[in-house]
Amino acid sequence: MPDREQALSRGYILDGYRIERLIGGGGFSFVYLAYHIRTKVKVVIKEYFPHELVRRMPGGRIYPVSEDGKSSFQAGLKRFFAEGMALSKLKHPNIVNVSNFFRANDTVFMVMDFEQGRDLRWFIKRSRGRLSEKFLLSVFPPVLGGLKELHTYDFLHLDIKPANILLRASGTPLLLDFGAVQQIKPGTRYKGVQTLTHGFAPPEQYESGIMGPWSDIYSLSMTMRFCITGKAPIPSTERLQRDNLVPLCKSHSRKYSKELLQAIDWASELDHERRPPNADAFLDALTSGRNTAEAEPPRRWFG
Repeated sequence: MPDREQALSRGYILDGYRIERLIGGGGFSFVYLAYHIRTKVKVVIKEYFPHELVRRMPGGRIYPVSEDGKSSFQAGLKRFFAEGMALSKLKHPNIVNVSNFFRANDTVFMVMDFEQGRDLRWFIKRSRGRLSEKFLLSVFPPVLGGLKELHTYDFLHLDIKPANILLRASGTPLLLDFGAVQQIKPGTRYKGVQTLTHGFAPPEQYESGIMGPWSDIYSLSMTMRFCITGKAPIPSTERLQRDNLVPLCKSHSRKYSKELLQAIDWASELDHERRPPNADAFLDALTSGRNTAEAEPPRRWFG
């Protein structure tokens, strides 16, 4: 959690929204629970706040702390705003809805629907991994559907992990947190500032390598591996030095189908050219020979 003293306080009024409390954040943002004053609808608001580059003034405005950081801040601000505006046009049942995007306090804010549920970390912790194949096939094909929609517009999520996949009370999954999203043409060697999570980020995200849908697919495979093993995955940078990652086909073949484990192992390849090239290819591998309708979740995961 970033420095809470720099966050907006409870009761702060912001473009028709009232801040309730800080609920998260990272190196480039604060995330707040808020509500729309006129409609009383709860929302989640993400503020662009690169913590190494800016500070908060009394009254709420932010400013770059140095001349050297000013250009980086402005470049990130423009990118965050442009991509947030584009994301607000995407509508998919398994992608969190971006309902508004605005400028204030010399930065930009993204407003998203508030959704109730539990993220995958809760399920992994409760079961110590070992989540069933039925569970996995209930959650991840819809998430892949959301990713496909994202990739159609050349967006990459770039921070897929258990914390960013929410299961609503109905059991339907939702892909969250677009704080790291980038609009990148597949095959582009990207060298921008990126947020990443060790263990889930592919090697090309560290090395300014060739980015594409396969980059998110690697992160999704590591998330699925965590669901099965209950152990945080090995960072890809460590794997590049010495790859000690045991294929799931060797370690978990008694509890899961060969097709499922082979698909995850395929998507876990370090070389992006050896992974599924897109969401459709990964989905086909995961669901090969299966009727995914049989894997629908119960009406409620939380009892």
